[in-house]
Amino acid sequence: MALIGKRNLLSVVRESTTGLFLDGEELGEILLPRRYVPHDHAEQERLEVFIYRDSEDRLIATTEHPLAQVGEFACLRVKEVNPRIGAFLDWGLPKDLLLPFREQGAPLRAGQQVVVVVCLDPKTDRIIASARLNRHLSNEMPDYREGDPVRFIITGKTPLGYNAIVENAHPGLLYHSNLSAPLKTGQVLNGFVRAIREGGKLDLSLDASGYQRVASLTEQIEQALEHSGGRLDFDDDSSPEQIREAFGVSKKAFKQALGKLFRERRIAFTAPGIQLLDNSSWSPGN
Repeated sequence: MALIGKRNLLSVVRESTTGLFLDGEELGEILLPRRYVPHDHAEQERLEVFIYRDSEDRLIATTEHPLAQVGEFACLRVKEVNPRIGAFLDWGLPKDLLLPFREQGAPLRAGQQVVVVVCLDPKTDRIIASARLNRHLSNEMPDYREGDPVRFIITGKTPLGYNAIVENAHPGLLYHSNLSAPLKTGQVLNGFVRAIREGGKLDLSLDASGYQRVASLTEQIEQALEHSGGRLDFDDDSSPEQIREAFGVSKKAFKQALGKLFRERRIAFTAPGIQLLDNSSWSPGN
């Protein structure tokens, strides 16, 4: 069945001057306007499209990608606020996404960024946004183990750390004590599960834990050295932001990995930077 607010693979039924009509199954025929029709559509039996409602409340298809689909969380910009119905958000499509007043956690203004979930209004079957995030989280216990990689979005700062929503489903927390630099609301990050607490909330980390983290990172650093001719302009004095951008880990994890490589005589510090050593003749204990 074709789903509103999702990307669907739909068959072409017929062509008209206005565009292509696609088989929306129970939803009926859905128009893909001419401006979105691919040049090679005659060679394709089915097209991948996103289904939503236009300004006249008709179902319509587009080949454009919204910033979030139904069931997904995203940080979106407020384009304008209508004093009667709510805020309109830029979600990457010609028709803006409505965030009704009843779904706002606090008053909003134009230009502001807000974390929302895209959902279907059960009363109208229209796509809307909601900033009442907890209502849209899964009630099931998360099926994760310690160390599992996950993707999450930061939703706000607390005295303990940063709240997050993991894989569009579960609440998570990144503790301040495990971070080397502040984060921003709306950031989407890759990290790891540190622990699963009672109630299903996940403790998160930006790095894998223990030896597994150091081992995989040392391999990553060695590969980067090999690809750059044996030298890198990274060392203990590099900024946390530079390290995070290049290797996706904290400065603490990076320094641990460098220490391991240095002790094993696989790198040398060149002040600044590091140099890959030829240790083919070296073995532990030499």
